[in-house]
Amino acid sequence: MPTMDVDGKKVVWDGKKMILQACLDAGMEIPHYCYHQGLSIVASCRICLVEIESPDPKDPAKLVKVPKLVPSCQTPAVDGMKVHSISPKSVANQKAVMEFLLLNHPLDCPVCDQAGECHLQDYSYQYGRSESRFDEDKAKKPKKDIGKHVVLYSDRCIMCTRCVRFTREISGTGELAVFGRGHREEIDVFQGRSLDNPLSGNVIDICPVGALLDKDFLFTQRVWFLKKTPSISPFSSGGENISIEHNQGRVYRIKPRFNADVNKWWISDDIRYGWDFIHNNRLQTPAAKGVPQELSAAQSIGQLDQAVKKNAATPGATILVLNAFDTTEEMFLAAQWIRRIDPQAWLTLAEPKIDGEDQVFKNPTTGAVTYTLRAEKAPNRRGAEKVLAKLAGNVCKLADVQGKIKAGQIKTAMVLTDPFGHADASLQTAVAGVDTLLVLSTRPDGLVSQASLALPVCTWAEKSGVFENYSGLIQAFKQAIAPLENTRSTGSIFWDLMDLAGTYDPAAVRRMMSELGMTEYAAVALPEHHEKIELMQFTDL
Repeated sequence: MPTMDVDGKKVVWDGKKMILQACLDAGMEIPHYCYHQGLSIVASCRICLVEIESPDPKDPAKLVKVPKLVPSCQTPAVDGMKVHSISPKSVANQKAVMEFLLLNHPLDCPVCDQAGECHLQDYSYQYGRSESRFDEDKAKKPKKDIGKHVVLYSDRCIMCTRCVRFTREISGTGELAVFGRGHREEIDVFQGRSLDNPLSGNVIDICPVGALLDKDFLFTQRVWFLKKTPSISPFSSGGENISIEHNQGRVYRIKPRFNADVNKWWISDDIRYGWDFIHNNRLQTPAAKGVPQELSAAQSIGQLDQAVKKNAATPGATILVLNAFDTTEEMFLAAQWIRRIDPQAWLTLAEPKIDGEDQVFKNPTTGAVTYTLRAEKAPNRRGAEKVLAKLAGNVCKLADVQGKIKAGQIKTAMVLTDPFGHADASLQTAVAGVDTLLVLSTRPDGLVSQASLALPVCTWAEKSGVFENYSGLIQAFKQAIAPLENTRSTGSIFWDLMDLAGTYDPAAVRRMMSELGMTEYAAVALPEHHEKIELMQFTDL
């Protein structure tokens, strides 16, 4: 594999890469603003300039020093090359670029939402001056509302054009452009348009300074207080990798987590802003026919157990309605328990919501697919189908349930609901008239008002487990926040009902699944846990 020397350290890379990307992959930081691996290279910010010594084409053993600084983001890495990013000449350029960028930049770090994760702030500390030599009045630019979720602080912008390139190359919608010249140059939307494409929130993530900010997150929390937990999106079948950022038991924002095979660096706005159900309109106490019941966890478990066993003497009188918003481990435990009580119990799956067709985003120039917004909104249909296939026997479609109830065949229905109410109408129709209706729900929905017993359960952010996306990719996620008071995960409820030792352990359930032939779950592990927001790391000069 090719190797180059960067500031006395060996950097190894594979394939064709630019100097900057090879260094970043190796864990070495070269300051940069305009460069982003997912976007075209423009080499406009100039802070990544480095000195290089490159092998002589006529005599590869001899190194030839390039007389001028070159942009590391745009210069291919060559085997045997020497790169100097902390030489006096390179550092002088970095300091000059920083001074230029800060000429008109406001000193509002204390009130800026980007403080704590701002490249400009970090590089200013590393390469900037303690005081400005610029004595003239700063150029003042307006704050602009440019979209449903995004606000633009023009005076903070350093014209890296990442956002412009994103709307042209990733979303393909082209709402943003550079207007004006010189110190009047600004990023803005075209007249009569707004930044409202389904991927618009990504421009907030890729902005290296505090110019593009999230309206929903604005002034709500300092980023250094936030903890970051790796997770999987519950909002679609795509299996997008995300990070849940939270503090003191409350979620404040969701960010994309890089996965080259799934969502790369991006997520849709539906994923980014769809999490408010975690803290709103939650079912917090057991209920019967919509009336809250003063029951302890043990009492509610006991009542659930008794209610299912009441009609279990008649084989096939019970049905379990699984939901593709639960983890595979939870559905497996639920099905195992119901079949333990009634070996001929029926199993079915609530209808996953499909919203039109997949929306495919392409780079208008290359035609390459940049992101796919999945029409199917259930995150774990494939996992549910595997559970049904493994526990074959009395498995039916949801549409057939009402007929079995009318025929007197089914007396007890246990329903696992989703947090969005996607299947509320079809579920209420399917189980109407059943003798005993048992519901596990996050929300006080219509089914709860009809239920003989309804138990409150956790959202995905309050538990661990695995989802399987549309392509069969099994991914684990970790609990981010503690469960809401008086709520439990669906898995822990069935863990107790099956009298398994200790506390609920998804890994132990995956081992059980593997032993029963579902071997694809044996090697699934939780992603690495990040306790704090990852701030940039620098090498001391």
